[in-house]
Amino acid sequence: MKPRILFLCTGNSARSQMAEALLTLIAGDHFDVASAGTHPVGVHPMTVAVMKELGVERSGYRSKSVQEFIGQQFDYVITVCDRAKETCPIFPSASRLLHWSFDDPASVTEAVRREAFVRVRDEIADRICRFCLQEMRLSPAALTCYCCVTDTTDRGR
Repeated sequence: MKPRILFLCTGNSARSQMAEALLTLIAGDHFDVASAGTHPVGVHPMTVAVMKELGVERSGYRSKSVQEFIGQQFDYVITVCDRAKETCPIFPSASRLLHWSFDDPASVTEAVRREAFVRVRDEIADRICRFCLQEMRLSPAALTCYCCVTDTTDRGR
């Protein structure tokens, strides 16, 4: 049975959506992955755009409430923003609760928003690759990633 992973953010509009899509892209055959928000607000158009650059279509996805997943079994529940970590409901059935803090790319001015989304997308991809290699012990050959290092050292990110 594949490990189940739930990525949580506040709005399920950017970071958790990207994490779900990137884990599916990088190592989807190895995981059952979902994302949700503590206060879902809709998928940000820039999330759709920067994921489409990688060939990942997100326009059909919707923001989901964490309430949809309460009571379900997850091997990992991973919060990807500080506010979600603070307000995350308890998942007693989760084997591991992890927190990966990423900046909110939607909170920057419009002039630099695209660059912020690309940077956060790439940071999430790098963190997912390290998770797959270090935590899940997958071989580098099992991953399909466009930007990540494939060593197992933590470079302080």
